[in-house]
Amino acid sequence: MYKRVVLKLSGEALAGDKSNVKFDNEVIEGIVLQIKELIKSGTQVTLVIGGGNFWRGRSADSQMDRCKADQIGMLATIMNAIYVADFLRQKGVKAVVQTPFKCGTMTEEFSKDSALEHIENGEVVIFAGGLGHPMFSTDTITALRGAELEVDGLLFAKNVDGVYDSDPATNPNAKKIDEIKCEDIIKNNLKVIDLTAASICFEQKIPVVIFGLNEENSIIRAAKGEKIGTIVNI
Repeated sequence: MYKRVVLKLSGEALAGDKSNVKFDNEVIEGIVLQIKELIKSGTQVTLVIGGGNFWRGRSADSQMDRCKADQIGMLATIMNAIYVADFLRQKGVKAVVQTPFKCGTMTEEFSKDSALEHIENGEVVIFAGGLGHPMFSTDTITALRGAELEVDGLLFAKNVDGVYDSDPATNPNAKKIDEIKCEDIIKNNLKVIDLTAASICFEQKIPVVIFGLNEENSIIRAAKGEKIGTIVNI
């Protein structure tokens, strides 16, 4: 079992399969209860959540300035983080949202020492606001925070159950890849995780698990080291 992890969730995951809501509380409850179980079993958990249920880049206006679009995306991740932090509170788990920039009294400013103190006390730290700069994805902040906190693994919960040799949504014969080298992701420019994130994982030797969120107890199983999804070897 991993002792310390960063769990990456997409913003779309919080909405479940409902197109008319931003948050599906049934889905979020399932995520939160798994996190609570992991903490009880001794795993220290931190989170990164995307903002796709609110905003996806320049989706609203293709002519929009990239920097401004990314700034809106950062704010979307903060809204998601605050929501999930309160959901954790309701289930008896203390959670703290940390951002790389000051955000009034709504969040803490990121500090490695502070983050470690929180998780060593059994609390969940949710990293929001990305890096505070445009052009970087939430995959990148996941890998960076993982490296800074010296985690044992990064857990990427996706809407598919791992990595395939082609898009399973368009190719019914697509084959799932059980294991892949981080080096191959970089060399072949595979759209598995962001290349910057892959480079950090490769350099810092951080194992990665990419798995389907919708599978039963998938977060717990991934954190326990079960063969689930796709393992990215370093």
